[in-house]
This record gives sequence, C-alpha cells and structure tokens, in this order.
Amino acid sequence: MDYYSKFMVKPGSTVKLNKIDPDHTAGFKSKNEALEILAVNQKKLAELQYKLYAENKQSLLLVLQALDAGGKDGTINHVLAPMNPQGCRVHGFKAPTPEEQAHDFLWRIHLNAPKNGEVVIFNRSHYEDVLIARVHNLVPKQVWSQRYDFINGFERFLATNNTKIIKFFLYISKDEQLRRFESRLDEPDKHWKISEGDYKERQYWDGYIAAFEDAMTKCTTKDAPWFIIPANQKWFRNLAVSEIVVETLESMKMKTPKPTVDIDEIRKLVAAEKAKSGQKKPAKTTIAQPEKTKPKKHKK
Repeated sequence: MDYYSKFMVKPGSTVKLNKIDPDHTAGFKSKNEALEILAVNQKKLAELQYKLYAENKQSLLLVLQALDAGGKDGTINHVLAPMNPQGCRVHGFKAPTPEEQAHDFLWRIHLNAPKNGEVVIFNRSHYEDVLIARVHNLVPKQVWSQRYDFINGFERFLATNNTKIIKFFLYISKDEQLRRFESRLDEPDKHWKISEGDYKERQYWDGYIAAFEDAMTKCTTKDAPWFIIPANQKWFRNLAVSEIVVETLESMKMKTPKPTVDIDEIRKLVAAEKAKSGQKKPAKTTIAQPEKTKPKKHKK
C-alpha cells in the first residue's frame, strides 16, 4: 500500500474529516503482522537517520498535531525512539512564555527548527496559533486568519534551506478520545496526564475539527504536505507514520560523505602499530614449583 499517497492531503483539495474513518486499518487483519512491518521500518529509520546525520547537508522536520489523547507521545515512543538522540530532537510547544509572547508567533518555532543533519519532531507546533488561538478567540479573526500565509511562507523558507517537512494529524473519534481519558483513570502511572482542561475542551470538539480542516486545507503544499492518519487503532497509526517517514527519508537520497583522510595510509599505520606491538611480546613467566619432599613414614 502507498501510505504516502493514501493519507496525504493533496494541495488544492478541501479537507472534510467526516469523510475519513479513524478506525481505518488498510485491510490488516492481524495486529501482529503490522507490528512485524513496524519493526522492519524502525530498523530502516535508524539506518536512514545515520546517513542524514553523516551527510550533514539536509534536515527533516516532523510535525505532530492531534486532539487531546490523539497519540502524539505514543507515536514518538513507538515509531521514532530507535533514532539516535545525537541527531534527533523532540520539542514540545506549550503555552507561550512572556518572552515568546513579546515576539511574533513564529519566533519560538524558528529557534527550534532543525539544523543540517538533524531530525526534529514538533509535539504541537506553530499550528496552535490557528487552532487554539482561533477556537478560544485568543486573538481577533483578522489576526489568526493571516497566519496561514505566514505559515506557508515560513515552511517554504525552511524547504529552500534543505529542510524536508512532513506534518501528521493523528485523527481519533470523539468516542475514542473519551475511552482514552477513562483508561487513564484506571492506570495509576498515567494519572499525571489527567487534567480538568481535557474534559472541558471536549465541548469545543466541533470548533477544533473545523480549525484543523481549514489549517490542513490552506497549509498543505508540495514542500510541506499534511497527512491525516487514522489513529483509533494505535498499532496502525504507528505503522502508517513509520511508512511515510521511511519513504520521505529515502526520497532525500542522502549519501555518506567521502573520508577526509587517506584510508590506505591509515591502514598502513594500523598494520605498523599491530606489528610493533607484536614484537614486544611479554616475557614468559614461570611459576616456581614447590620442592617435592618424600612423605615421612609414621612409626607404627
């Protein structure tokens, strides 16, 4: 299956999420079968990221967006964890700090964009400024409605500087969100994730859906496409994301750089060092054996 084409929002199209099934699993009948493919993809991701880091000429930006409990953290843990932390970084965007608020909305985003050789994952992103800002009227419509053009220009600028961008909307149903909220109540190690705001935000579900639809419709481009991932089934979400990231990295055609030293000369130095160490074999040491004495005869 061509996951890239299947789930990509085509530039110029209009997104209607009610036409997409969040339970979709591409015909997989076995979760285990999908997990086997995911394991292969995880290995590929590690190898491709190594090439990207070694080449040091391009970068990859992954944007993860979802409604609450949509699975952003889970996707990072199960799909992207195999990448080497030396060349991979996750940045989560929460409510802006006073310093960030004193700048334009893209300032904090640009500060955390990937450098050459790096993979950066945005857990939430600049799209919050056309999502929550819109739904909760944090700024007037005349302000947030201009931001789509600013976002497209910013992403185009990153793309011209050799940053590949792929953006994922992890789509779950409203019922699935409630089930996940309830499961957190039954798992003590997930209690820290619970907040009153999660449940209050459910009343804005329709507003968020409309905001996501507009953001993806207006901001999917050839250089920075959006992908809508059916995410009710976590195992399929992980598989689909891994397939798209692998295909994207492969399309970047990274090349391991040529050595900066004369390999033959280095081989000669290693061989000489080995020969030198071989000439200085440690002298054999003998352990003195105790003098043998005849056993004394005992008088009867």
